[in-house]
Amino acid sequence: MKKARARRADDLRPEYDLSQLTGRVKAKHLESARSGTNLVLLEPDVAKAFPDASSVNEALRLLVAVASRKSGRSRRSPRKRA
Repeated sequence: MKKARARRADDLRPEYDLSQLTGRVKAKHLESARSGTNLVLLEPDVAKAFPDASSVNEALRLLVAVASRKSGRSRRSPRKRA
């Protein structure tokens, strides 16, 4: 089987007129993509303990449950100070 040849930028077909490609916006949808995510980078030593995202989520849910039981209150209803 033949290997597929990687195309380089200068291998464009002659019918493509690059002068018509004006006014494009780089990363036009970047902000909307970021708004739907909550990306957190783990330190390398912490990342070694978690093989995938679901194990991180499971551990954090357990931590939230333990913390709310220990304090006797839920995360959503903070105790009012007198």
